[in-house]
Amino acid sequence: MSVKKGLSVFIFLSMAMCGAVLFLSIDRSSFEIFKEADAMKLYLAFMLVVLIWMLDALKICLLTRAAGEKISYRLSMELTWINYFGAAITPMQSGGGPFQMYVMYQNGISVGKSVAITIVRTILTMLILGAMIPFALMIEGDLPQIGWGIRGFVFYVVIFIIIIWLALVVSVVRPAIVKRFAARIIMLLLRIGILRPEWTNKLLKLVCREIDAYNDNIRAFMTTGRKFFIGGVLTAFLQILAQLSVMPCLIWALGMPVSYPDCVLMQALFLFLLYFIPTPGGSGAAEGGAALVFSMFVPWNVAGMLGVGWRFLTEYTGIFLGTIVAVRSIGWKLANQILASDGAKKTGDDGDSGGVSD
Repeated sequence: MSVKKGLSVFIFLSMAMCGAVLFLSIDRSSFEIFKEADAMKLYLAFMLVVLIWMLDALKICLLTRAAGEKISYRLSMELTWINYFGAAITPMQSGGGPFQMYVMYQNGISVGKSVAITIVRTILTMLILGAMIPFALMIEGDLPQIGWGIRGFVFYVVIFIIIIWLALVVSVVRPAIVKRFAARIIMLLLRIGILRPEWTNKLLKLVCREIDAYNDNIRAFMTTGRKFFIGGVLTAFLQILAQLSVMPCLIWALGMPVSYPDCVLMQALFLFLLYFIPTPGGSGAAEGGAALVFSMFVPWNVAGMLGVGWRFLTEYTGIFLGTIVAVRSIGWKLANQILASDGAKKTGDDGDSGGVSD
């Protein structure tokens, strides 16, 4: 899927679902309730979104330092926004990493290090959200009833995360297995005619070098970069906590009571499930799901507008800024190439570049 097509699908599905949610939920009393909203609490919700961006940028800076590199905070903020853009145009929000890897490479960070940084960044987010889900499933009576269908899906997701962690451990402990697997993929591409014979040896050497660089940098997180890695973990937790605080803040702005822990835990479940929605950026399911989550805590005639507003505040603003960054720093044509090649394949074969300073 091309960048423009992915963005078009995202916009269409998001706007269609927003329209459907608003059409099915709004009545006359909805507007009266929103007229009485506390402006200061709405402003606080907006500032929480800004805090989310700032903490995400700080997390990238810390993980980069843990890998032995250094980037400016401004570049880290651009990486944060471009991740929103990449996630919005790809199924299961998978496109943010390749764009971040390309931009990091362009700023002097090797492919192996950029892969390690983006993988750890993503896993930290999923791990923290995933750790909250068992608490959501154990609380009975306080939380709205969770059906067995959702419980089964959560079980599938947990298995999926375990497989990812096992793959990560194998990639660090036994990199030779990863190299053999990569070599088989390259030979398969050669047999089916996608890869030219004269490229095979060069590509094998490149892949092995980058696997070694990736392995070295994953290990560096736990050794020489341990201090910065721990800081990145703490920052990731604070970022997710700020993200999960926007929804209860919007409810409080309307003068309605809500249990903060219950709201946080239900959001954690919802956001975690969005990683497995096949539409670009989870569009469609995200808007409808947000309204359903709000309806667990507020009347339906309010939940629709809150769900759309929450989605606009927490996602659409970041996607808009990320689109500006992507067009300015990458361009549509190169963005398509990055997306088609999973980012790292187009960055070249120099794995020993140094970082940039402030």
